[in-house]
Amino acid sequence: MRGLALALGTVVLLAGCADLSPTQQRALTGTTGGAAAGALLGAIGGNAGLGAAAGAAAGLAGGLLYDAHKQSEDAAYRAGVQAGRSGR
Repeated sequence: MRGLALALGTVVLLAGCADLSPTQQRALTGTTGGAAAGALLGAIGGNAGLGAAAGAAAGLAGGLLYDAHKQSEDAAYRAGVQAGRSGR
């Protein structure tokens, strides 16, 4: 029964993320990944909460930097497609 409740809770949480923009998805992924890694390293160092907070901040920054890179790539791709269609 506990496994079923955990699975249902996971599905409900993931369904709530279905309408996020790509920027929001990347920020959320970076934040949660950073928080998990930070909590693990913080637990080794003796303060999991501080590690999670620092990891979340670093993960958020990384997620937003990655998003800026992907948006730049997408803009360059669209510019190339447009240039190809106009015959330049």
